Amino acid sequence: MSKYPAELKYRESHEWVRVEGDVAIVGISWFAQDSLGDVVYVDMPEVGAEAAAGETISEIESVKAVSDIYAPVSGEIVEINEALEGDEESVNTDSYGAGWLFKIKLSDPGELAALLDAAAYTAHCEAQ
Repeated sequence: MSKYPAELKYRESHEWVRVEGDVAIVGISWFAQDSLGDVVYVDMPEVGAEAAAGETISEIESVKAVSDIYAPVSGEIVEINEALEGDEESVNTDSYGAGWLFKIKLSDPGELAALLDAAAYTAHCEAQ
């Protein structure tokens, strides 16, 4: 699998989005998990909470640091990945699969246009 799958959209703050209907599945990119090192804890948002694009929605803790997770789009948190509790290393080993973080029901699908495609995100990461 590519470090940055083409079917996903990305924020410059290293969150990825996979859209399924009116729901966005959100996780952190390969770059983010690689920079963080071993993930040991994920502070999930509350199901039912409203998220605004760009606001801090949760935190992720690794052996190196604690980092904010930003909502890539606005909407309602409809699901969290409960399987990560006790299996936080999935964020490192399968960041685009089992390591997803939460799902947001889109309130404004137009916000997706502001996210980066894989090529632009790759260029952003290479510049850092």
